[in-house]
Amino acid sequence: MNRNLWLLAICQGLFLTNNVTFIAINGLVGLNLAPLGWMATLPVMGYVVGGALSTGLVARTQSRFGRKASFQLGLLVAVASALLCCYAAYSKNFWLLVAATVVAGYYNANAQLYRFAAAELALPAFREKAISLVMAGGLLGAVAGPNLAVQTRGLTETPFAGAYLALAGVALLAMALLAWIEFPAPPASKAQAASGRPLAIIMRQPAFIVAAAAGALGYGVMNLLMAATPIAMQVCGLPFSDVALVLEWHVIGMFAPGFFTGHLIKRFGTLPIMGVGLALNVVCVLIALSGVDFKQFLASLFLLGLGWNFLFTGATTLALTAYRPEEKDKAQGALNFCVFAVLAISSLASGVLVTTQGWTLLNLGSLLPLGLTGLALGWLALGRRQGQNA
Repeated sequence: MNRNLWLLAICQGLFLTNNVTFIAINGLVGLNLAPLGWMATLPVMGYVVGGALSTGLVARTQSRFGRKASFQLGLLVAVASALLCCYAAYSKNFWLLVAATVVAGYYNANAQLYRFAAAELALPAFREKAISLVMAGGLLGAVAGPNLAVQTRGLTETPFAGAYLALAGVALLAMALLAWIEFPAPPASKAQAASGRPLAIIMRQPAFIVAAAAGALGYGVMNLLMAATPIAMQVCGLPFSDVALVLEWHVIGMFAPGFFTGHLIKRFGTLPIMGVGLALNVVCVLIALSGVDFKQFLASLFLLGLGWNFLFTGATTLALTAYRPEEKDKAQGALNFCVFAVLAISSLASGVLVTTQGWTLLNLGSLLPLGLTGLALGWLALGRRQGQNA
């Protein structure tokens, strides 16, 4: 871990502070302002739809201006969108809130590349550990996000408007820290940047297909259950302080393993660790189906975070084997688009299912994408085994 990696890990933590706070409050603010109950998670959906729409633009800015300038631009957008969310909450304008979260999606798409940038800041032999350790910086968001939402909830007369103001300050702090990070120089020429295989060929590789599928579906299930949790807990009569605590331990589960996931991948291999993550997600669903008390929410969401970490870190590591350095911008853009597309669907489905069908059906539905993820992992493992035996 060099200085650049430590600073990037802190920026990752500040990014997750933004994400966790958005998850904690956007659904509740949306529930208060939405014309219809099923629209409650549209502001959550707007965040990931904005990310999906921004992936192509982010890939181009990363390629043309380099990591640092593109990341700083994302943080500038984060400041502006947080202030716009604050005004939307103050003016009780639901559709402006949705629009503001769509704008914030540009920051989301930018910061999702922190994990790939981590691999570039370390020697090739340590890139798994670099990815894992920078993702562990999300622990800062695990603690800061829920507590920020609780402490700033009543800061102004308008509930949660103060939280949005605080998020603007968080983004400004990240801008200051990012200014000290030295990223590798961008390609020396446009010809070099444009070299490499066509994206269609890269995406047809089994490793890319499984990395995209496992990353997107694993993230989608995590988002499906996490986005619905604040609403489900409120429906069950649990206080917002309990919601914040459940989200805190969920995000701790997401990022605490970052201190050792890289070591596990190096020792046991990428696919076995991803398989463990899948199994943890299944156990999470079984616990959620066992009841709606505080302890069930706490245990299931914590295991959901652990499973996500193993799946997503493994998918990121697997993806690194599917493209060459000169192909990274288009390949990473395609991977992020897959993630955001599934996140958009899961965000909408989360609000619709939890408000119309209930928590139980929501969890049962999550077993389908988990099953598809298991089939993808088995397909790649079988293909590799047959290749070794050939």
